[in-house]
Amino acid sequence: MKYSYLSLILVCLLAFSCKTDQKKQTKDTIETNSKDLVDESPSKEETLSIHPISHATLVLSYGSDDIYIDPTGGTEAYKGFSTPEFVLITDIHGDHMDFETLKALDLSSATVIAPKAVIDKFPSDLKIGKSVRLNNGDSITLNGHTFKAIPMYNLRKGALKFHTKGRGNGYVITINDERIYISGDTEDIPEMRNLNAIDKAFVCMNLPYTMTVDKAAEAVLEFKPKTVYPYHYRGKDGMSDVKNFKTLINQGDEAIEVIQLDWYN
Repeated sequence: MKYSYLSLILVCLLAFSCKTDQKKQTKDTIETNSKDLVDESPSKEETLSIHPISHATLVLSYGSDDIYIDPTGGTEAYKGFSTPEFVLITDIHGDHMDFETLKALDLSSATVIAPKAVIDKFPSDLKIGKSVRLNNGDSITLNGHTFKAIPMYNLRKGALKFHTKGRGNGYVITINDERIYISGDTEDIPEMRNLNAIDKAFVCMNLPYTMTVDKAAEAVLEFKPKTVYPYHYRGKDGMSDVKNFKTLINQGDEAIEVIQLDWYN
């Protein structure tokens, strides 16, 4: 009887030990598998961030890449941003091509993308990493991002003097399969209306230099971006009615999101 009790105790201890080891093994397996999944996954999915600076000027941030578009406002406007990987310039006017700002920024490692009319005006003391000339319709892929030059010009007879066809560039930038349209100074030209698969669109609307709110809305409702950001809406007679722009878009297609950023703080 004594041995029976001892045997029973021994069996219980062995069962408890096996159960404990099984629990420990299960826990270790879960922890190891979790760690393996983390190691095999990409470091962290990068997201695109949009930073309005002023009027036609913005910064697109993606991972370690900062893309400056029509940089103006001096170095103070870019505190907190890294030195740009790319700089895009749309046209020769001062609210897009500001050489004082370009000279003040550190562009020693930047690639500046611009139309011929802009590059031809680069002063000899402008220090940049390299420049890439894109004509309307041209495209280039750099560091995994694709930049395509889109025409931007005026249609109205009284405004043809402001932006002639072929001089300036709008851009479609493809970043991680997301297509971002920068209109530059333009009216509702066929090349804008025929855009497709645009995720984010920055669309100008100011008189007398570009187009009316109504025409901007008509164009957006035709090429149907997922999201549209009214920008470049300060004109000769003040600010354009961006609230009306949003109303027109919402009435025409509720699927298009209109986001109003603070361009004139």
